[in-house]
Amino acid sequence: MKHEEQVQFAAYKQFCDDTTVEKTKAIAEANDLIAVLKADIQKYGADIERLTLEIKEHEEDVASMTADIKAASKVRSTERAEYEATHKDYSESIDALERAIEVLKKENYDRPQAASFTQLKNVQQMNLIPEEARRAINVFLAQDPDESLAVSAPEANAYEFQSAGIIEMLQKLLDKFIDERTALERDEKNTRHAFEMLKSDLEGQIEQDTAAGREKTEEKATKSENKAKAEAELADTTATRDDDAKYLKDLVATCAQKASDFESRQQLRTEEIAAIEKAIEIISSSAVAGAAEEHLPGLIQAKAALMQLRADGRSPAQTQVAAYLRIKGKQLNSRVLSTLAVRVEADPFKKVKKMIKDLITKLLEEANEEAAHKGWCDAELATNEQTRTEKTEAVTGLTAEIDELEASIAALTEQIGELTKAVSDLDAAVAKATKIREAEKAKNADTVSDAQEAQKAVTQALQVLKEFYEKAGDATALTQQQPTAPEIFDKPYKGMGGENGGVVGMLEVILSDFERLESDTKAAEKTAQDEYDKFMTDSEVDKAQKVQDIEHKTRTKQEQEKTMTEKKADLDGTQKELDAALAYYEKLKPSCVDTGVEYDDRVARRKEEIQSLQEALKILSGEDIAM
Repeated sequence: MKHEEQVQFAAYKQFCDDTTVEKTKAIAEANDLIAVLKADIQKYGADIERLTLEIKEHEEDVASMTADIKAASKVRSTERAEYEATHKDYSESIDALERAIEVLKKENYDRPQAASFTQLKNVQQMNLIPEEARRAINVFLAQDPDESLAVSAPEANAYEFQSAGIIEMLQKLLDKFIDERTALERDEKNTRHAFEMLKSDLEGQIEQDTAAGREKTEEKATKSENKAKAEAELADTTATRDDDAKYLKDLVATCAQKASDFESRQQLRTEEIAAIEKAIEIISSSAVAGAAEEHLPGLIQAKAALMQLRADGRSPAQTQVAAYLRIKGKQLNSRVLSTLAVRVEADPFKKVKKMIKDLITKLLEEANEEAAHKGWCDAELATNEQTRTEKTEAVTGLTAEIDELEASIAALTEQIGELTKAVSDLDAAVAKATKIREAEKAKNADTVSDAQEAQKAVTQALQVLKEFYEKAGDATALTQQQPTAPEIFDKPYKGMGGENGGVVGMLEVILSDFERLESDTKAAEKTAQDEYDKFMTDSEVDKAQKVQDIEHKTRTKQEQEKTMTEKKADLDGTQKELDAALAYYEKLKPSCVDTGVEYDDRVARRKEEIQSLQEALKILSGEDIAM
């Protein structure tokens, strides 16, 4: 019973030790996890606060830039209205001046100027006409055209043209208004281009801030969700740790009480055995034995049998024990019992009993040692298995993260290359467009210059021819001739100027062709310049966006490369820890795993061997048992 109690307490102590190690480890891990969760929650909170401020800043920037676009658009509308009104005044003034000059030039010969007076009155009423010009026109208009019609003779001119100074003044005004209108159009174009650039830049920034705000809002939502999960996990982990701590505290107290009780019980049993042995000694004394001879005949018979046993050297009980041990040795395949059977037959009775007790004690010691070793193996194997599992999962996770980072970095590298090539192509396209535009502009300028020079030349030629044909008409006018000449011409000859259009008509057509060439070339130049300006604006916006994308992707790539380097370092460290855990497991296998016989089988066989030895002792003590 004392031994059974020792075996029972050894198993209970093993449970206490294993559970204490397990709970202590679980509490330590929980404390580490709680510290990590608290740090994560604090970090999530700081990130959420930071993202909230950044989102607010983006929203304020978007609102501010939207207001700037609205204000700039309003200013632009006012500028456009002012431009259109001013441009209209200039265009009307130029048109009136051109008509007045044209009428005055056509009337630049001896006839009344009623039409020119009407045109000059129209010019006088224009808003942009300077005061000095108004006064000059008033002086000119104040002249009485009827006085100029007075003639002194039938052949005198009806009226001699007096408007050369007015034409020169109007021509100067026309040139001045054309230059001012051209400058106005150029300023309007520059203002419009500046507004479009400002608007495009603000819209691009609004789009970027909106996208950034959207990304940070999503990131904030993710952080809030992660924070809530961490807080829930913290509450669960804290509750579990507190439960484990309470259980460990109760377990330690219970195990200490059981150990104290075990020591007390073992001490009591030891004292009990000593008392029983003392009692046996007393009963075996001469005082008890003498009385037994008189009053207990059975004891005398036993004594006679004992004397006979000592005389023969072998008792029936010894023979029975030897036979029993042989049978059990074969049944259990135990070399210990088989060897002991041979020894029982040969050894004296007292020596055999001592040897059986020594074997029982030895087997009990082996059982205790194996139980302790089993507990140590279980604890080490459990810890090692947990370490191998954790490190294997960590290695798998890190490998997957590294693969994902490598794929992302490769994709970013490809995207950066594509964007860089696109920027290079865009620069090349801009350079090519600029070169073409400069060549086209130079060509158009040459064409306009040539057309203007041609117009001047044709105009001069027309003037010469018109003057010639006018004189030719006067020179060949029909006059009364004396005496009557033979009929030779029925009409005066005025040269080739008026026949089927003649030279003058041809030159007028040529002049109109050059005028049309100048007008068409200027229109084509304006269209080409507008298209070029729009292309340049679009290219600048597109390039700015692509450059910004390249910078963003480059920063992202650098961050991921840094993260991948850290992950690879973590993977190397974790792999080393996993290799160490695997190597330690290989060291544990010979003594804790690959022992050949399962632990429960060894315990059962040892228990049967001990039981068999105890049965042998009973036989030697004279008890009958079933063979």
